[in-house]
Amino acid sequence: MSSLPGIGKKTALRLVLDLLKRKPEEIRRFADALVDMREQIQYCKTCHNLSDQDECSICKNKNREEQVLCVVSDIRDVMAIEATEQYNGRYHVLGGIISPMDGIGPTDLQIDSLIKRAESGAVKEVILALSATMEGETTCFYLYRKLSAFNIKVSTIARGVAVGGELEYTDEVTLGRSILLRTPYEVSLKR
Repeated sequence: MSSLPGIGKKTALRLVLDLLKRKPEEIRRFADALVDMREQIQYCKTCHNLSDQDECSICKNKNREEQVLCVVSDIRDVMAIEATEQYNGRYHVLGGIISPMDGIGPTDLQIDSLIKRAESGAVKEVILALSATMEGETTCFYLYRKLSAFNIKVSTIARGVAVGGELEYTDEVTLGRSILLRTPYEVSLKR
């Protein structure tokens, strides 16, 4: 049995074994639900989060701080930060990080739409909440350079998150404190 993309062989086997125990009508409902989900779920036109409408519930929420954007790599990072209940701003999902070794450059990510949001003048702070890996730091540096053209505070989450760690696996308390104790993103451009 081959594994499904993004799912290991053991997980795929457990899923198959569970499905084999189910009645055929349950499996049909499950399959229909998967098809419906794939057809109805889309990316938010503003932040690129998942949504069942043109704009996600976070972007529509008038109680959230519109002037603060938290830039994350993917949707799982939004879910991890939301679970902390420590952040009340908006998001921008890049859809990955710059990784030349994997053939992912700036044009492969949702960077142009981030720059347009910054150009609009509605954004006062951008929090770079990317993983503390070489690729994450490269992406932060690239975004910092792009955003420096605007009158925007650029900060990064406090590095209570382990270097080399992924945000989605960080415990909620550490991630929440990292958001609350974010620091200005400063780079020495002198050589």
